[in-house]
Amino acid sequence: MEPVNFTQISKFILLGFSEKPELQPLIFGVFLSMYLITMLGNLLIILAVSSDSHLHTPMYFFLSNLSLLDICFTSTIIPKMLVNIQTQSKVITYAGCITQMYFFILFAGLDVFLLTVMAYDRFVAICHPLHYTVIMNPRLCGLLVLICWIMSVLHSFLHSLMALRLSFCMDVEIPHFFCELHQMIKLACSDTFLNNMVMYFTAVLLVGGPFAGILYSYSKIVSCIHGMSSAQGKYKAFSTCASHLSIVSLFYGTILGVYLSSAATHSSHSGAIASVMYTVVTPMLNPFIYSLRNKDIKQALKTFLVKETTNWSVVLRPQMCPCLQSQAV
Repeated sequence: MEPVNFTQISKFILLGFSEKPELQPLIFGVFLSMYLITMLGNLLIILAVSSDSHLHTPMYFFLSNLSLLDICFTSTIIPKMLVNIQTQSKVITYAGCITQMYFFILFAGLDVFLLTVMAYDRFVAICHPLHYTVIMNPRLCGLLVLICWIMSVLHSFLHSLMALRLSFCMDVEIPHFFCELHQMIKLACSDTFLNNMVMYFTAVLLVGGPFAGILYSYSKIVSCIHGMSSAQGKYKAFSTCASHLSIVSLFYGTILGVYLSSAATHSSHSGAIASVMYTVVTPMLNPFIYSLRNKDIKQALKTFLVKETTNWSVVLRPQMCPCLQSQAV
């Protein structure tokens, strides 16, 4: 058998959702709206938490980090897609594709780890309330976030290095709206056995492991709540973790739905459409879930907005000329 000569390509083609020109303005408007809502909603959560001293607690510290991650997560994907639609070009350079894939895996991994840390925080708050402030001290909270970053950076760096060893025969078309790792591996002409093994192993270890940790935390939480004698205590304990449980269900539920549906239909195009749920819709809904179900966040947002409105009205209020002031006196 003659050896195949592989050439390093310089660009990829992102096929997106539809090739019909009449649908491009609609797709552009929908994704631009969702991106702006995501940015505004998560930015308001960060500002509310940072401006209200009552929210300087571990739970809201992790929440503000989650909001920052959601901003970075969507910013890795959506701006490039919007630029491609606006310029009517589907091209992304090889370096740009590897960079986008790196940051996508990085922020996706951070989401998984941070949701696990937030589940542990709720476990300590409900099952060990008397020792909560001692256990969840600022040093531990900062250390947990740092560990999440280190693990995510190493995970993303590993996949990026593995992707760099792949060779492609020609300019290839990715049936997705961003450079997704699984699609790149499928399109490679070189041997992808090692890439697939690393991808599946890390998925089980770094996604399944944290998910098992979340399930364990909530099993203990449910057991503690069930053992409470007061109905009011049960409701208060459940309400403190209801928002986080909703986000976990939405995030993992959409990811599971994406890969089950793509495996059932064997259609990359339908997988791309389904991926919108966890890459765009979930980060957009997170601020609404926390603000609508959390009185502290709603009060902090109200106080922040009233304060900012008052400050702007003071700045914009016309000042009386000094000469007129002297005449008035």
